[in-house]
Amino acid sequence: MDIETEVASHYTHADLTATVLAALRGAGRDVDALTTADLAPVDEFHLGWHPQTVDLAARLAFPPGTRLLDIGSGVGGPARYFAETRGCDVTGIDLTPAFVATATELSARTGLAARTRFVAGSALDLPFADASFDAATLMHVGMNIADKPRLFAEARRVLRPGATFALYEVMRAADGPLPLPLPWAETEATSFVETPATYRSLLAAAGFRLTGERDRTAFVREQGQRMRARIAAEDPPKLGLHVIIGPTASERMGRLFASLEQGLLAPVEMVATAA
Repeated sequence: MDIETEVASHYTHADLTATVLAALRGAGRDVDALTTADLAPVDEFHLGWHPQTVDLAARLAFPPGTRLLDIGSGVGGPARYFAETRGCDVTGIDLTPAFVATATELSARTGLAARTRFVAGSALDLPFADASFDAATLMHVGMNIADKPRLFAEARRVLRPGATFALYEVMRAADGPLPLPLPWAETEATSFVETPATYRSLLAAAGFRLTGERDRTAFVREQGQRMRARIAAEDPPKLGLHVIIGPTASERMGRLFASLEQGLLAPVEMVATAA
C-alpha cells in the first residue's frame, strides 16, 4: 500500500455524511437548514479548531472574490468560513473521497454550495492550471506528506505571483519519539512531522518568501482548556472531533496535547508570498 492510499484509508469513515448528520440531529440542529455555527464543533479538524480559523482569516484579510485553494480541506469547515465571512471563492481538495462528499453535502445544507466546491485529489499532483488561484491554505496536512518539496512546488505552480500561501501545521519542536498513534497517523509509516526550519527552507526553495510566523501553542492550550470544560459540562458531548475521528479521539488528542506540553511538538502558523 502506498503512502497516499494508507493516509486516505486512515481518514476514511464508513457513511461519514450520515454519521455527521445523525450527530447534528442528536445535538438538536436542523439538518435541513444548517449554519456554519452549527457545524463549528465538528468540521474544524485542526488544533485551535474554529477560533484558530477565525483568527487566521482576520490576519489574512482576503478581499471578497479571492480565489482561494484549501489544500487538504477535510469536511470543509475553514473553506465555508472563508466563503461566508470573507466572500472568497473557495476550492477545496482532499485525498479522502469521504471527506469530499461530506464537505459538499454540508456546504449545500448551509447555502454555501455556490461559493465552495470540493474535489478529490492529491496535493502532490493538483488538478488545476498554473497561476489559477490568488491564495492557498494548508492546515494540518503536511504531517501526512513525506514529499514536502513537491507539495510546495505544486502550491507555487497553481498560485499567481504575489499570492498568499498560509500554512498552519503541527511541527517538530524537539527531538524524541512521537507517542503514536496520533490523530493523523497510526504509525511512523504515515507521519512526517518536520521542524519550522525545514519548512522555511523548503518554502524558499519552492519560490516563496516568508512574511510571518507564529507559534500557536499558548493559543491552542487556551482553546483546549475551554473544550475540556465544555466536554465536562455535557458529559458526553454530542458534537466534537470524535464524530470524525471515532471513539479513539480523546486518547489520540490526549497524546497530542501531552506532546505540546513536553515541547516535543508545536502548532506553527506561517504566511508566505509567491515570488
